[in-house]
Amino acid sequence: MMKAGGQQQHRRKIQAETSLLLLLFLLSCSRISVAFNSSSMRRSQSHRQKLKGIQHDSRFMTPINSQSILESPDQVLAAWTFAFASSHIGLSSTRSNIIRSLGETANSLNLVGNEEWVLPSWWPGDNTGGNKIFPDVLTAGRQVYRVFYTAVSFLTLGSAFGAYFESSSVALDVSGAQQSTLLYNSCILSAALSFGAAIASLVNASPLGLMPSFEADDGTEMSGSVAGIRRDDTLKFAAKGLTRITRHPLILPVVPWGIATTILVGGRPCDAIFFGGLSIYSIAGCYFQDLRVIREEGSVGTVFQTESGGTKEGLGEDEQERTRLRSFFEQTSFIPFKAVFDGRQSFDDIIREAPWLQFFVGTIVGVYLEEKILQLLAEWSV
Repeated sequence: MMKAGGQQQHRRKIQAETSLLLLLFLLSCSRISVAFNSSSMRRSQSHRQKLKGIQHDSRFMTPINSQSILESPDQVLAAWTFAFASSHIGLSSTRSNIIRSLGETANSLNLVGNEEWVLPSWWPGDNTGGNKIFPDVLTAGRQVYRVFYTAVSFLTLGSAFGAYFESSSVALDVSGAQQSTLLYNSCILSAALSFGAAIASLVNASPLGLMPSFEADDGTEMSGSVAGIRRDDTLKFAAKGLTRITRHPLILPVVPWGIATTILVGGRPCDAIFFGGLSIYSIAGCYFQDLRVIREEGSVGTVFQTESGGTKEGLGEDEQERTRLRSFFEQTSFIPFKAVFDGRQSFDDIIREAPWLQFFVGTIVGVYLEEKILQLLAEWSV
């Protein structure tokens, strides 16, 4: 028992150190990339003029060095798109260790348990900490982690978006003249249906996603109940509606949306890198989420632990969560409709439980959003 405990403690120490190194690496890469991208944008403004004067000069017939390896706008775009995808997957894969470290840091600063730091009264808190922002160590760690995760997302995705326009050397034609009417309408429909599925998944969340789940209060005095609504993320463990189709109903719709948008904006290399890259990221991100459940490593979703011997208070509750998560995983599929075709789920249950109203409204909104996105891309492109 002592030997096993020591090995487990040593393994967690290594994981924590690895997580810290990963964070330092990502921050260093981001800082270097910001500086390099800024200088690359300044160089690109006079790039054509310089080429006219140096194209016959032998001094410039030298091998590319490390400082100019990302001078191509498409390469800068690819680097930022990869930074966004890899940072998301990396932070998600190591988040249990990061959350634990951040929570302990917050506790050492006497931030945990502060009764004055609460969410607004109209905000439905969860069923553990209520409306307190830092009720315990792990919740504090998750709150700080979300802020950091969001900041990294804005930095990397925003920089990739800026690099996309820097790479767009030809003005966009989003009128559909470059595609046949059938192809154009099919892509608009595909993008709209993707929006519809993603919006509907907000009320039909998966335990592997970050969206919380709510239910009507049954009248009992429970923490976090506001206006007859109470948050209970354990409701997501039951396969229902969209999660009978795929266990990733929020993220996987990015795949058809990215492909459709790539075609609609012209199918240039920069389009494939950015929008196609987001499609690949969504597949990879969902795959690594599944891998954490299979290997029982770290945590997924909002609060659910996948490791045996979790760190939350109440080991029995942790074990119950892991059992229900494994049961959900076994009943559902990564590939859409695979669980239906192999008999684990049925079309009848999907038709009866799917949030059709939200899906139809989301699809209509999706048509507007996709056309608005194309319009804005055309206006902002060079």
